[in-house]
Amino acid sequence: MAIIKVKNLYKIYGKHPDMALKMLEEGHSKEKILSDIGQTVGLNNISFEVEPGEAFVVMGLSGSGKSTLIRCLNRLIDSTSGSIIINGKDITKMNKKELNELRREKISMVFQSFAVFPHKTVLENAAYGLKIMGISQVEREKKAYEALEMVGLKGWEDFLPSNLSGGMQQRVGLARALATEPDILLMDEAFSALDPLIRKEMQTELLELQERMKKTIVFITHDLDEALRIGDRIALMKEGEIVQVGTPEEIMMSPATDYVEKFVEDVDRSRVLTAEMIMKKPSTVVIHPKDGPRIALHRMEESNISSIFVLDKQNCLLGLVMAEDALQAIEKNEKSLENIIRKDIPTVFPETLLKDMFSLLTGKSLPLAVVDDNHKFKGIVLRGTVMAKLAGGIPSD
Repeated sequence: MAIIKVKNLYKIYGKHPDMALKMLEEGHSKEKILSDIGQTVGLNNISFEVEPGEAFVVMGLSGSGKSTLIRCLNRLIDSTSGSIIINGKDITKMNKKELNELRREKISMVFQSFAVFPHKTVLENAAYGLKIMGISQVEREKKAYEALEMVGLKGWEDFLPSNLSGGMQQRVGLARALATEPDILLMDEAFSALDPLIRKEMQTELLELQERMKKTIVFITHDLDEALRIGDRIALMKEGEIVQVGTPEEIMMSPATDYVEKFVEDVDRSRVLTAEMIMKKPSTVVIHPKDGPRIALHRMEESNISSIFVLDKQNCLLGLVMAEDALQAIEKNEKSLENIIRKDIPTVFPETLLKDMFSLLTGKSLPLAVVDDNHKFKGIVLRGTVMAKLAGGIPSD
């Protein structure tokens, strides 16, 4: 069940929003509404859902409405019409007390500006949200210490923000957001003020935190590379509307409009697509040790392949059997695969990027096995699939 449901959301800036809504219903453009009645359309009929634990990225160019949208999600800005349902409750109908409780207990926000208090220590900054919640000093300092350690600031608790770099100050803001243990983390261009190297480090940090904590994240950015790296799904905005919602692969490989296609045309797909995105899960390419060389060769003949992966009962990868090895074992009347399993074979993880698979695939016809951290078999990557995904060329650096 979705933790966030946004339905038919509009935001009109001006004194006559009802007139603007009527004109939108009649099919008039934002430009005509602005010129005729002086009303600015910030959001135009926005609908989407976010699942628990999902990193949902909203991206678009300046003026697309993405920052307006995220501010509507915790009512820093009131929408004109539509609904925003969080944990089953429509926040557009909440009174001030209910809204404050939602912000204290369910949602935290990290801004582009580091938003740290210069006169407070790093620890006091990280504990600030907990202080507002009325948590005792002992408990809030304990939670703040834990949050600072999570973001790599252990040992900096007693320093003032002026002693920290920009990246470290943003980590303080992230720690403050995490310390309250929110269900939802809203991040508005959180890394865009950082230099490219620090920005990349913070993206990595966020991905590692998300792997451990599984927070629901709504992340705003104008940077496509950042969106593709962070997002489980991406909503691409243009002029106050969402033009496509999809996974990074869907956005890259199946753009819904000419605008989206233009947006993604210069992206180096080898630095975006992962093994998990392109792997196949055919059951015909795997057998178990008990099957023996005859069954192995029979499976290969049926599927017109020259090799087959061997898995144990827990679906962990044991290795690969080649057709010629299976044939020789049959000629020797061997009943087991044990002596012909090639164990020293290349494998990749689901998150391995295409650019890191090239050397493993170059000059080889064998597929790559995709395994998880426990060496459980997830699927295969075929050389032909990689070439197909990269059709159209890879931009040079």
